[in-house]
Amino acid sequence: MTKLSVNINKIATLRNSRGGNVPNVLETALACERFGAEGITVHPRPDERHIRYQDVYDLKSKISTEFNIEGNCREQKFVDLVLANTPAQVTLVPDEQGQITSNHGWDTINNRDYLSQMVKLFKNHGIRVSIFVDPVEDMVEAAAETGTDRIELYTEAYATDFPKNKEQAIESYVKAAIKAQEVGLGLNAGHDLDLNNLQYFKQNIPGLLEVSIGHALIADALYLGLEETIKRYLACLK
Repeated sequence: MTKLSVNINKIATLRNSRGGNVPNVLETALACERFGAEGITVHPRPDERHIRYQDVYDLKSKISTEFNIEGNCREQKFVDLVLANTPAQVTLVPDEQGQITSNHGWDTINNRDYLSQMVKLFKNHGIRVSIFVDPVEDMVEAAAETGTDRIELYTEAYATDFPKNKEQAIESYVKAAIKAQEVGLGLNAGHDLDLNNLQYFKQNIPGLLEVSIGHALIADALYLGLEETIKRYLACLK
């Protein structure tokens, strides 16, 4: 069974747009757990435009499922935050300053030495490490050389091309997944996966352990309700 980790950044975006604490980020995370989600994901950024650093502490103290913190390990404040909260998993994402959302994976070849140091740091604190990568076999293979536990395939290209030609859209992802198995890496995926394209992705990607979904899931919840939405995403993963 592939686990569903719900990214709650958009709940924090809505809260921050008005000030105060409505909607409540922690209560939403706990509701996601009650409705069947197997994990909670957050992606704090330096300007705290959605998830605030305090949210991470609040979530860590209350949630009972897997906690996944994504972010840019080149930011020392992010590294300190992760080490202070020891989540089940940290996902290393090569965000650039001011970037609206993640839009590329790591060049694991040119950054192999640096990533190896960061992987070692987090693993020494008992945190599982996943590296965000594009569906390129060479990048998957180089990721394995850093000592990481998992990779997360960046799936925007798949989601964009899926309506036009789903077989072609998924081809590079299947190859990357097979390479991950060959080199002993666990496999996660995320970005723009939704109720239209998730089931096909799950059915065709070998060894898929976890998907992290936020924007589409929270948007669907506006129409369907959070409980029904999570139920439908879980059904796609069976």
